[in-house]
Amino acid sequence: MGIIKISDELHDDIRKSSTVMSRSINAQAEFWMKMGRLAELNPSLTFSELIAQELANANADEVPLKAVK
Repeated sequence: MGIIKISDELHDDIRKSSTVMSRSINAQAEFWMKMGRLAELNPSLTFSELIAQELANANADEVPLKAVK
């Protein structure tokens, strides 16, 4: 485990988002970092496609997903 230094503004954004998403502050920051890394490595994929790819990688692709309209 390491410590990273971030701005107070970013920390506040993470704190607010973590509350909405029912995650710890650390879990929210880790999620954003992971998704950012995946987006950089896969620039042609959308956020939804990245999530679907991660679910498939976790063998969770058998969970029925309904399209949100």
